Amino acid sequence: MKKRLTTYGLFAALLCSGMAQAQAQVDLSGLDKGMAGPPSPVLVLGSVHLSQMPDSFNPESLQPVLARLAAFKPDIITIEAIPGESCAMMARNPAVYAPQDIAPYCNDTRAARAATGLDIPAATAAVKQALAHWPTQPTPIQRRHLAALLLATGDNASALTQWLQLPKAERHAGDGLDDALVARLDGLLTENGEDLQIAARLAARLGLQRVFPVDDHTGDNVDVPDVQAYIRAIRNAWASAEGKVSANRKQQEALSRSGDMLALYRFINQPDVLRAQIDADMGAAMREDSPGHQARIYVAGWETRNLRMVANVRAAFRERPGARVLCIVGATHKPWFDSLLGQMQGVQIVDAEKALQ
Repeated sequence: MKKRLTTYGLFAALLCSGMAQAQAQVDLSGLDKGMAGPPSPVLVLGSVHLSQMPDSFNPESLQPVLARLAAFKPDIITIEAIPGESCAMMARNPAVYAPQDIAPYCNDTRAARAATGLDIPAATAAVKQALAHWPTQPTPIQRRHLAALLLATGDNASALTQWLQLPKAERHAGDGLDDALVARLDGLLTENGEDLQIAARLAARLGLQRVFPVDDHTGDNVDVPDVQAYIRAIRNAWASAEGKVSANRKQQEALSRSGDMLALYRFINQPDVLRAQIDADMGAAMREDSPGHQARIYVAGWETRNLRMVANVRAAFRERPGARVLCIVGATHKPWFDSLLGQMQGVQIVDAEKALQ
């Protein structure tokens, strides 16, 4: 019996050893070596949130930034906005996603639904159908109709992309647009937001038909037993690292007030500036030593959100190998986007600093 146990133990040890070898990490970095066709260049532009710019901000100051992004010639532009399908899903689950929590991120589609008769799922299907048969030279009727459908999905930036490509004389009600929706579209022309003032205007300049919302707040919808303790842990973490980034923040504020948006975007996309920012934010949270390590929950939610956002970016160009992709996202997301997208097969990360030169 003893010999049998020894033999069995030896077998088990060998088996476990083999399993350990089988579970060694597989290097995927060279999987696309020798692939057919060109890679997909992906430029991740770290952005400020233009809705938070000082009152002195003039959207015309973005023209040098737009010129350099246009030179990149993206085929696909993604934005930090939640897709209508995701907003509809969250609205159907109020016990999980509190309405007051999702309201800041999801556009109100009630007026568009009243004008078109379509809820978000129906409008989404209609947009997909329209773009599948989109002509090379769309008529103003087609653009107005698509703009109405896009508003009904909650995709204001793509609706503005269509509106901007209409001659001013054709920007009127009809074909699904009523007076309320026309007023909404005209309002979007002057509303500050990187999705509107950069992405939509660049897409219209390049003749693209839409932009792609890729944001996600299901991943950072954390469930904590003591909300105040959770918030306190995060604030303590940030306070502990405030001194490390105070100079950078003052420089960013100065550039924002100066109106030199190209200099501002160059600054916030510098690797050393980004590295200092995320170390003072997520890095400090990882080091915060509260009971239960609550600040680490915040980091886990942040990383889950970025994983799901990047998955949405990848889905935006999965059927277009070799497409040129521009991701416009809050600057703190950029290191995660660059890292995660850089692991994807057939993807080539573009240096944002060089693109903004």
